[in-house]
Amino acid sequence: MAHYLLPLQIPSSSSSCLTFPICSRLVRTLSLPKSLSSNNLSTFPTSPYKYNTSNSISSVTKIHSKSLNFALSGTLSLALLFGIGLAEAKVGVNKPELLPQKFTTVIDVAGFLSDGQEKRLAQEIIDLEKDTGFKLRVLAQNYPDTPGLAIKDFWQVDDRTIVFVADPTFGNILNFNVGASVDLDIPRSFWSRLAGKYGNIFYWKEKGEDASIEAAVMAISNCLREPVGPNNCSEVK
Repeated sequence: MAHYLLPLQIPSSSSSCLTFPICSRLVRTLSLPKSLSSNNLSTFPTSPYKYNTSNSISSVTKIHSKSLNFALSGTLSLALLFGIGLAEAKVGVNKPELLPQKFTTVIDVAGFLSDGQEKRLAQEIIDLEKDTGFKLRVLAQNYPDTPGLAIKDFWQVDDRTIVFVADPTFGNILNFNVGASVDLDIPRSFWSRLAGKYGNIFYWKEKGEDASIEAAVMAISNCLREPVGPNNCSEVK
């Protein structure tokens, strides 16, 4: 695969990636070393806006600081999933024993989904792949209880794969690793808006982790089925 999660990098001020909870470029530029192979955690921009008052500048600084922290929380959960070394030398996870015996597009090691929900989501994902050629894969976990690196080979992750990790460890439960081919068709802002709508802690605390996961899968399915153009996926449905 050409693009997986990369080793965690410190954001630079030259990036064009938006400072949202999760952004496809942000997640896509996290890439594991070849031995662990993963893709992408890019960088964060400086503000393009200029203000005339110190109060305005202070407010913008606070907003960007919160956005940066929120964005990092999502990418950190992916970093932990794939065993990328962090400042505190977190140990990578690779637990193939947590994988199911038979292939499935939905793996729930956290117990968020009922059997009926898993079957519905799996069927939606199968239909989506037949219709669009894109592969959506869902992993529900509570780090460190995760198969981690083992899902890469289990799912044969490639450039047309979206790995959706539902993990509440860092607050926002929706995290995405987006393949390069998917990134060409789907606006990067879609993933941040999706995480903001259905992944925020207030949403899943009130409605449940399962509701967040189901809503996200349907939103991704609706997005991928839209014709590619300047306005595709402009609305999180």
